Amino acid sequence: MTTEIRVPQLPESIADATLVAWHKQPGDAIARDENLADLETDKVVLEVPAPANGVVRELRVPSGTVVTSGQVLALIEEGAAAAAAPRPAKPAPAAKPAPAAKAPPAADSDGGKDAGKLSPSVRRLVEENHLDPSAIPASGRDGRLTKSDVVGFLGKQPAQAPPGSAGAAPSAAAAPAPAARAPAPRPPAAAGARAEQRVPMTRLRARIAQRLVEAQSTQALLTTFNEVDLGATQELRARYKERFEKEHGVKLGFMSFFVKASIEALKKFPVVNASVDGGDIIYHEYYDIGVAVSTDRGLVVPIVRDADAKSFAVIEQQVADYARKAREGSLALEDLTGGTFTITNGGVFGSLMSTPIVNAPQSAILGMHKIQERPMVVGGQIAARPMMYLAVTYDHRIIDGREAVQFLVAIKEALEDPGRMLLGI
Repeated sequence: MTTEIRVPQLPESIADATLVAWHKQPGDAIARDENLADLETDKVVLEVPAPANGVVRELRVPSGTVVTSGQVLALIEEGAAAAAAPRPAKPAPAAKPAPAAKAPPAADSDGGKDAGKLSPSVRRLVEENHLDPSAIPASGRDGRLTKSDVVGFLGKQPAQAPPGSAGAAPSAAAAPAPAARAPAPRPPAAAGARAEQRVPMTRLRARIAQRLVEAQSTQALLTTFNEVDLGATQELRARYKERFEKEHGVKLGFMSFFVKASIEALKKFPVVNASVDGGDIIYHEYYDIGVAVSTDRGLVVPIVRDADAKSFAVIEQQVADYARKAREGSLALEDLTGGTFTITNGGVFGSLMSTPIVNAPQSAILGMHKIQERPMVVGGQIAARPMMYLAVTYDHRIIDGREAVQFLVAIKEALEDPGRMLLGI
């Protein structure tokens, strides 16, 4: 029986998607729930699984095509045996060539790195570079292979033809296809060459660009700065981090302190947690905190919902899970929807000071930066203290400078005396 494979129903906020990769070609056997193709939306990568066992009969859409909900992507012959594959293949015009040596199938005994457990972006990199997942050291949770693991492995590999393709040009084998969007190392340009490369923006990158321009053109954005002495927070963290990890199974980082401090400040200044809707101000009486995460595809902001009701341990676990999913490209759309306030940490990249841009329709964003020891006057004496610059960018249409400054001071005070957050004072 021939079955049509269609684009799944896209969320209401997403009009279309781009088909970025086929994982099967006409004549290939496919198992039920095995991923047939990857669809990239403005926010996430969606997989298109097979509904039954069979053989791929036809690919109706070439890679790179923009598709909509319900559109037919491919035909599969249900129940057909793998031996039936040698029929006249009719590949799509621009479909990617079938990998000569695919990564080991899901039956591979290598724990956590079999093909069935690879995220879409990781699987695409592995297949297009003809790699064996079991040969790549994995750093993800439960031994999962992440995109950064594959990219790092590629950077250490010499350019060579893939196994079973003797005579192939080294440069053709070494560089992944453009749809992978991976920062794989490029071969060095010849001396004196002035090379250029034109690469289309990913859907996510184009969406980020659009939202940033919209935020700056529709909001009256200003930034205020302060600095915080993190000595007390560091001391509290150092004192309990081992016991905390043993008790809760997750490391005690700084993000949970900043989330809790932000919530305390938002409760004192609710307009910072509000948003503008036409001529109205919407005051949100809940605290859905976005935590910006940088990935190879771009910046994403998963949401810690009802963060005021969550413990330090739950916040740390959720942030860690989001970071892992973001690296693997497995965040769901609901993970990225909503949010009343955002925190971004440029300090992980060494940034000492910056002016973050508000994640519209929110009205403010907190920027964390690098912790750096600096000489400070403490009790009349000069001492080296672990200092961090903080920045709050806010929409001046509804938030006055007085409120923005006091909001940032409230965060500073909470972090310099973290016991107050635990006591609720």
